[in-house]
Order: sequence, then structure tokens, then C-alpha cells
Amino acid sequence: MSALYTSPAGERELREHYLRALRAWPVPAEHLRVSTGLGETFVVACGPRDAPPVVLLHGSGANAAAWVGDIAALARGARVYAVDLIGEPGLSAPSRPPLAGRAHLRWLEEVLDGLALTDTAVVGMSLGGWMALELATGRPGRVRRLGLLCPGGLGRQRTGRILGATALRALGPWGKRRAVRAMTGLSAPEDRPVLEAVERTFARFRPRTERLPRFCDEALGALAMPVLAIVGERDLMFDSAESAARLRACVAHAQVRVLPGAGHAIRGQGEVLADFLAG
Repeated sequence: MSALYTSPAGERELREHYLRALRAWPVPAEHLRVSTGLGETFVVACGPRDAPPVVLLHGSGANAAAWVGDIAALARGARVYAVDLIGEPGLSAPSRPPLAGRAHLRWLEEVLDGLALTDTAVVGMSLGGWMALELATGRPGRVRRLGLLCPGGLGRQRTGRILGATALRALGPWGKRRAVRAMTGLSAPEDRPVLEAVERTFARFRPRTERLPRFCDEALGALAMPVLAIVGERDLMFDSAESAARLRACVAHAQVRVLPGAGHAIRGQGEVLADFLAG
């Protein structure tokens, strides 16, 4: 059993759910495996082969299935590569090097090399947004366009509120449901399948506990590629007002959108992202 999971049965269950999601992928897709120094990386590729490339990086406690709701819009005009981050509940290696340092930057570069991508658009959410920023600030020549959904590394990480929501889990099934709703910001009836999937995952998976390193103003100010950032007004994970303010101050050309009433999990932005990627 991988140390990322609470039990072998939990690991098998999450893998089976993910494999079912891959079989039901909304558009024709290929499954690729890229060798890196941190182990094998799994990638779902779809969209026209001759279209401009875009790499998708999901958040913590997730996998490429996080993009299922947006993939049809994104794959219409782009060759999309949805990457399973290492150390997360997907099909990539369980490697978890420290977030501080350059290990994840080197890993991403190896993934791009393995996909034969000299440069590409990159879209990341939450932890994946942090990794997208890590690539854009560390190797700016490899990132044509940068899309960020509720990214880490900009606004303050809300440790106190996260601990408060986590404490609800001790109250049984009701508390677990409330904790997931608080952490994601999702509560509408149509969000129920997503909430159930998140609750199932975090009952069987051990997420990262490190605080995400923050990017300095100088590094952000050097971003020259087109940037679109979308954050939720009521994000429990990160201070979205601070994230938006820092981007507006440091990256004058960035498009920054704050979604009223939205929490950390931002859904239904496929068309907006597709328009941005199309230039």
C-alpha cells in the first residue's frame, strides 16, 4: 500500500472510482505515461493533435478527473494534457518531495520534455495553480499563457479556518459533510456528486500538510505572458482578496476575476478558460 492512503482497501476503492471516471471521459482521449526522476507521471491527452497545447494541473486530493466538467470546452480548440500530479490520488508516482525548493519545477520540466512540449499554455487550480506559477516564474519561456483558478502561493493560507472545518469531521457523517462543504464552498444540489467524491477521497487519502511557499512580488512582476486568474470571494483555503490584490499590483496586464459568493472549488469556467487560451 502507498503511504498516501489510509488502507489498501481505501487505495483500491479510490483507484476504481478514478478508472471509471477515465472510461467515461467526455471526449476521445489517450492515456500517456511519462518517465521522470520522481517516477512515472500519468497524463490524459485529448483534443486535436495539431491544436495549440495546454497543460492542466489539478489541486490537492484530486486527479485529472477534476477537469471533467470543463474538458469538452477546453479540448475544442486545444491539444489538452491533463496531468496527474505526483503524490496525489491519481495514477502518477506517490513521490512527495518538499514543496520548498525546485523539485516540482524540475519534475514539470521533465513532464513537458516527455510530452515534446517546448512551450505551452498552463492552467492550474489550487495546488496545481501554485505549481503553474512555479513553472511560469522559474521557466517563463516555457509558458505561453497562464490560467489560475484559486491558486496557492499568493494570498495568505487560512490555517485557522481550515483547522476549524477539519474539526467538524469528528462529529460523524453530518460533520464530515459540513467540513467538505465548508472547504469547497459548494452546497447546491447539482454539486452533490462532487461533494460525495471529495468526502470519499479525504476519508481514504492523506493530503499534504505543508504550507505552500509564497511567491515574492519581484517574481510575480516578471511574468510577461498573458495571465488570467479566477478566485472565489469566500475561499476558505486562501485569502482570495489578497491573491487578487497582489496580482493586480504586480502583474498589471493580468485579468483578475473575483467570483461573488464562490468558495475554493471553482466550477464551470471551461468556456472562459477556452476563450482566454484562444487569445
